[in-house]
This record gives sequence, structure tokens and C-alpha cells, in this order.
Amino acid sequence: MSLKDVYRQEVVPAMMKAFGYKNIYQVPKVEKVVVNMGVGEATHNPDALEAAIKDLMKITGQKPIVTKAKKSVSAFKVRAGMNVGCKVTLRGDRMYDFLEKLFNVVLPRVRDFRGVNPDSVDGRGNYSLGLKEQLIFPEIEYDEVSKIRGMDITITTTAKTDEEGRYLLAALGMPFRQ
Repeated sequence: MSLKDVYRQEVVPAMMKAFGYKNIYQVPKVEKVVVNMGVGEATHNPDALEAAIKDLMKITGQKPIVTKAKKSVSAFKVRAGMNVGCKVTLRGDRMYDFLEKLFNVVLPRVRDFRGVNPDSVDGRGNYSLGLKEQLIFPEIEYDEVSKIRGMDITITTTAKTDEEGRYLLAALGMPFRQ
């Protein structure tokens, strides 16, 4: 059973009961997942950005967009408008497939994994987590990686409070730390 079906058949009724919603449209849902990879060395090495784009495309199954610097920072030798990373916004079926893979395959592959921090919810029910390396994804082959890069994953929900967001993600299978 896919994660989308789990949401519809198990999570929605459970949340309606737990939070006393009168209507199924009041139940929070996952809106989008943004996977962001910052590539600081892209300013002087354009091949690094191409490698990051290729890795992100393998991981998400969608072509990333290149992110540009908003401000000039002389300490990092970055000017406004320079390419500094890439990101993918996932919605719909691709989002649910990615979340299922993240919860069941990727996170358990992290070294010394005891669960993700339940306090990383931002006050509006959105969850952010950082990964130190892209090698924990099964699509990435160790021999083809030029450099180990981390990434940020932000799960945006329609939840109004942290408690609702945490409950929603836990019901979907997010492995929270006890």
C-alpha cells in the first residue's frame, strides 16, 4: 500500500478522532517536499554544480533548478546572481514516493541512527532535516561520486500547530526519536 493510500485510509480518520475535526478537509496534509543542495564551490568550479544536479536528479526523479546567490558576500567570494546550489520541489505522487523511500530506506541507512529530532518543527507544522551525505540514497553509486555533499529536506504541511504536524508525520511513518 502506497503512502498516499495510508494517508487517506489510516491517517485521516485517526487525526479526525484525535483532534476532533468535523470535516476531512480540515485534516492537515503534506503539501510539498523541497530538497535543497548547496554547492559553495560552484563559484570557482562549475563541474561541482553539474555533479550535484546529476545526483539530485537521480535521488528525486525530477530535474533540479539552479539557485543563485541573493547577496554579494566578499568573505566567501560570492557575488549576487552567482550559481550556489540546486533544489527540487516535489508534489503529488512523486512527493509521496520520495517520502516513503526517505522514511523506510534512506533514514535507516544513516550511521548510528536513533531517529530524527521531533523538535525540528518550525511552529507551523513544517519539518526540516539535514543529511550529511548523498551516499545513503540507494540510487547513488559510491564510485561515481566526486565529492560527498549534504542536503536539506523540508516537508511542508498544512498543519496549523507543531503538534498536528508531528502527529501527521509520525502517522505517515517518520522515525522520530523517543
